[in-house]
Amino acid sequence: MALTQRLEFRQSQSLVMTPQLMQAIKLLQLSNLDLSAFVEEELERNPLLERASDGPEAPGTGETAPEPAEFSQSEDGEGAGGEINASGGDGFEPPQEDWLNRDLGSRAEIEQTFDAPLDNVFSEEPAEAAARNAQDTAPTAYTEWGGGASHDEDYNLEAFVAAEVTLGGHLAEQLAVAFTAPAQRMIGQYLIDLVDEAGYLPNDLGQAAERLGASESDVGAVLSVLQKFDPPGVCARSLSECLAIQLRELNRYDPAMQALVEHLDLLAKRDVAALRRLCGVDDEDITEMIGEIRRLDPKPGLKFGSARMQTVVPDVYVRPGPDGGWHVELNSDTLPRVLVNQTYYTELSKTIRKDGDKSYFSDCLQNATWLVRALDQRARTILKVATEIVRQQDGFFIHGVAHLRPLNLKAVAEAIQMHESTVSRVTANKYMATNRGIFELKYFFTASIASADGGEAHSAEAVRHHIKQLIDAEDAALILSDDTIVERLRESGIDIARRTVAKYREAMRIPSSVQRRRDKQSTLGGALCAPAVSSDRSRDTQPA
Repeated sequence: MALTQRLEFRQSQSLVMTPQLMQAIKLLQLSNLDLSAFVEEELERNPLLERASDGPEAPGTGETAPEPAEFSQSEDGEGAGGEINASGGDGFEPPQEDWLNRDLGSRAEIEQTFDAPLDNVFSEEPAEAAARNAQDTAPTAYTEWGGGASHDEDYNLEAFVAAEVTLGGHLAEQLAVAFTAPAQRMIGQYLIDLVDEAGYLPNDLGQAAERLGASESDVGAVLSVLQKFDPPGVCARSLSECLAIQLRELNRYDPAMQALVEHLDLLAKRDVAALRRLCGVDDEDITEMIGEIRRLDPKPGLKFGSARMQTVVPDVYVRPGPDGGWHVELNSDTLPRVLVNQTYYTELSKTIRKDGDKSYFSDCLQNATWLVRALDQRARTILKVATEIVRQQDGFFIHGVAHLRPLNLKAVAEAIQMHESTVSRVTANKYMATNRGIFELKYFFTASIASADGGEAHSAEAVRHHIKQLIDAEDAALILSDDTIVERLRESGIDIARRTVAKYREAMRIPSSVQRRRDKQSTLGGALCAPAVSSDRSRDTQPA
């Protein structure tokens, strides 16, 4: 067998991950906020990209409309080029430019016109006189106050809104009044910087004393003063300490209340009998004490500068159609509108002579073209996936969560002839506004639970909804255990295990049957005892 060299031509197809393809894949999984930020960066980086104007003509490029004027057309009716008379006078008053360009004559003629010497007419210090007149004269227009008019482009309504008071700034203002010694102010400011948004300090302040080079007693003395600041309960190191500070402020921190605050774990478990024994009070007193604890604020710092919640902007709207179906459309407000400025590129290509500049603008043109196509493809893909989801989950939109069908990515991908990974990227961080609220697209993809009678499978989300309905409808005297819920579900045709019920219940933050029995019994007992509770009951109010 001889070994020889030869040339062969083979034709094959392969998928190459070009930068443009990677960019298109990246754009699919971005949310509308991230996409807007990405497009803004591209607009700053690429000179051939520009925003598409919302109107037929961009501001400043077309003819501006004439401003309204208070004059009428003359009787000869010459149209736009006709003679225009003032509405209130007989003669025509020359415009301001004629006054400025007209020769006023010699000094003697000017003095004769004013019937006074020029020294009396014009001040020798015009700047000072103008300043005094400006101070004495009140502004007559809103724009003279510096606010601008509502139709002004520079008008900013947020400039009139007061700055938001943060928790740290609120505590720092009180710190400046509470302490005069620089060392105490330094310790106090360091502790204020450690306060989280809920108003709590770290449990261990030993490292704070070590970093500041101060003794723990000095830090404790400053901390005791900080804990008296507004809002009550701030600078606490635990929930018990936060509640104790607020109770001291209300003069309600007696020995019985102290025992209750120190055993909040029993209060969370609704073990009223154990709390009654520890506090040494009767049923009426323990009910009132628990009511006082509930009226306190466990997170006092959230009153100041809490984090703002970002409103969810839907990417797709689903509305009932006139023929009984559903109309699916994209939210055009979330789609960035960009165009490729071909005219600018044509002008540049005629004047550019350097090869480096030509290569740069050619790359800009290619990237801009690919970005516009990628944005268009992203919008079409989102609409296609959303339309298929609405078709698959038609029962949800008509009847509610109980009729949510099992659905996975593979079923949608096969229906629209796309890959599962593409559908997964499209449904990430996208929201759909429906007649039943706003839902994430991934909400409609749920696991399948077999039917007890061998019929159609049930959606996991529908099963969770059914479990919640059973628990919400249970009686205080007949609390449903997980085994009982399993039996009820099997009667409804849902075959599910007990551990699955427990997992779904914990995911919905629903306590166990024992805890629910205690909660409902304590609530019922408090309602029965409420009319007998006296608001002026006196106890020993000496601090423990």
